[in-house]
Amino acid sequence: MTTGIDVAVAAIPLLLAGVLLVGFLWPATRAMPIAWVAAMVIGYAAWNMPVNWLAAASARGFMTAIEILWIVFGALVLLYTLMEAGAFDRINQGFATVSDDRRVQIVLIAFFMATFIEGAAGFGTPAAVVAPLLLGLGFPALAAVVAGIIGHIIAVTYGAVGTPIVVGIQNPMESVEFTRTAIQDGGMTVQEFSVNVAAWAATYHALVGFVMPLFAVGMVVYFFGDPDDRSLAPAWEVAPLCLASGIAFAVPYWISAWFLTAEFPSLIGSMVGGAIILSILRAGYLLPDDEWEFPEREKWADHWVGSIEPGQSNGSNGEGPESRGGVSPEAKAADLSGGEDMSLLKAWSPYVLLVVLLVVTRAVGPISNFINQSIFIVSWNGILGTTLDGAVAWMNVPGFWLLVSAVLAIPIFSMSGEEIGDAWKEAGRKIVSPFIALVFVIAMVQVMLQSGAHPGAPEVGSMIVLLAQTTADILGVAYPAFASLIGALGAAMAGSNTVSNITFGAFQFEAATQLGLPRTIIVGAQAVGGAIGNLVAIHNLVAALATVGLLGQEGRVMRLNLIPLLYYATGVGLLCLLFSYVLFPGVF
Repeated sequence: MTTGIDVAVAAIPLLLAGVLLVGFLWPATRAMPIAWVAAMVIGYAAWNMPVNWLAAASARGFMTAIEILWIVFGALVLLYTLMEAGAFDRINQGFATVSDDRRVQIVLIAFFMATFIEGAAGFGTPAAVVAPLLLGLGFPALAAVVAGIIGHIIAVTYGAVGTPIVVGIQNPMESVEFTRTAIQDGGMTVQEFSVNVAAWAATYHALVGFVMPLFAVGMVVYFFGDPDDRSLAPAWEVAPLCLASGIAFAVPYWISAWFLTAEFPSLIGSMVGGAIILSILRAGYLLPDDEWEFPEREKWADHWVGSIEPGQSNGSNGEGPESRGGVSPEAKAADLSGGEDMSLLKAWSPYVLLVVLLVVTRAVGPISNFINQSIFIVSWNGILGTTLDGAVAWMNVPGFWLLVSAVLAIPIFSMSGEEIGDAWKEAGRKIVSPFIALVFVIAMVQVMLQSGAHPGAPEVGSMIVLLAQTTADILGVAYPAFASLIGALGAAMAGSNTVSNITFGAFQFEAATQLGLPRTIIVGAQAVGGAIGNLVAIHNLVAALATVGLLGQEGRVMRLNLIPLLYYATGVGLLCLLFSYVLFPGVF
């Protein structure tokens, strides 16, 4: 029989993580090992998990983390390769030289470029790259961060070539017997289920998120315009451009999610939509009649700017990476002087190659079958004498093809050994913190998920099942309205849509099952919530603010970003209610 004490004990690892991350602002590298230890203790003492099961669940989490980090490392290597080669400078010039109007620059850089970087790299990279770009163009540092974070949110669910879906939804669902069996009983494979989740998530995003270019512009012009004349009127002047941009992104993005796989929506949406809007602007359409500019420098509030002045590269004041003997890739990207002689097609070519490689290796049967052979998979069956299995399909994971694209970029740009080394070293440095955080958060979740799978497990089921049942009982028919907020909470704590999906995906699935709700629609709302939680994720805020010399302003950014978060969560909650009870109640 379930008691309130059982529920409280089951919630301790998640609550502890939340308190340490949000309450005490601990980094995930410190908070998540403690939360994992708590899950281990509770699994042993309250769920009667044998030591070998605790170790096996943690080991399985480690293998999943390695798969994620393989993707992240590949994405970072490719990104920094382009920065070192000057290709990123050229890509930025293609956007920045279209118009001097700050509102147009927000649409092109903080939306299209940010969504592209999210689709390619994910894990907080867009804001950390886009913010110094905008700063280099003359934006106040705080405005650059706010615009960059808001602009890329629609792409986060499919960040790092679909990692939040492929690794965050598919892998955990496959690893847990009750979810795997339920999906198979519904006539689908777990992979097919995750593809459906991705499609429903894209539907929410497309219907709610297409206004995010206008949202980003509105936030900047209202909060960073003339303090004596605050108004949204400058945003309405470019509303046609903003809405056209949102639609140009959302349509190919939605089509890709429904008819391709979860790896491509953000990449295709940004590339196709960006090409359409750039062509329209270069033809002279949708450009504002009058250019909008920030107020005079003396009117700027002190907290708008940190240690790096607008118009400077990162660290040009002698306090950044340059003073330590090197120039950061972000600084190089913010320097708009390089790459004039490079064609845009050449600059984009490694990412074009990436899309081709991913499509071919997934859509062409013989090639797909070849790379999924056992010789290309590191597996561990019956981990430590349990029934748990783990595997890393290192060649099928997008990380391998990201690295292949990075290697192919070397002859394309005639890169020197020093440039190649700098790109790989920077990627290596950036992977350290995600490695620690991801290993422990996924190990914690696996312990919670597998706590009901061992012989002699309590009748209440796993910790996750128990929490889901309790939440479903409390919220009842109103549950769909809050599904995305649960996902947002997870991302806000961990700073990652992927981690949020790993933590709460099975939770949401079980809650939907208990309430008789469409599981793909509910888990799709979870995937969207995991994206919008990045608006207030302290880890992302710190990363972005650090690139513009403005550490310490996390609270200001968080308060401002609560506005788009509440809009997004409300919109998705209403759609989820409508889909679940009115339009698509019979969906699995």
